[in-house]
Amino acid sequence: MKLRTSLLSEIENPVVLVSHGGYGAIFDACYFKVEEGIVFEKDSKKTAVLVKQRPTWAVYESDCVSGIAAGLGKELPITILDCDPYGEPWPVIDAFFQSEREFQPRMGIVVNDGLKQKLKTQTAWNVRSMEGLVSRYGNAAIFSNYLQFCQLLIEEKAAKVGYTLRRWTGYYCGSHKDLTHYAAILERSGSSRR
Repeated sequence: MKLRTSLLSEIENPVVLVSHGGYGAIFDACYFKVEEGIVFEKDSKKTAVLVKQRPTWAVYESDCVSGIAAGLGKELPITILDCDPYGEPWPVIDAFFQSEREFQPRMGIVVNDGLKQKLKTQTAWNVRSMEGLVSRYGNAAIFSNYLQFCQLLIEEKAAKVGYTLRRWTGYYCGSHKDLTHYAAILERSGSSRR
């Protein structure tokens, strides 16, 4: 929650894209004052809660990766991407940065990343989003240095649409330190269209 509230203090007039809405606990704790946003949720019971909870937001009962890639919400000037997939975040992040949308001059990303749980078995070679890192750094390096690789991946993916990483924070948590939480502030200059 602290990562999210910190981003909200640094982004003027935030417009939030939440990848996995759940029952809206994060909204209640952090985003209840945000007027505009978009949230994805596949579970119809949860979607019903989200629609009532945030009447001014776009709420999609949809897979977020395919929805974001297809441009859902592209009419909104997204300034915070909140990615909380209960597992690997990289398909969501890729879908966002590869989609046709207007990228704002300044934005934040906050991620609750559960991929490290799988990587502890030294199987980074078997995770599509890790293939490039494995070929550059080797399978064994990924687990013990995962937070640094998260920063590197955010920098590389955001750079493709003109962003530069301005601020980064992150940490491991969970009972076995196998969850990774991180946040970034990104800035870009020039045209805001991909």
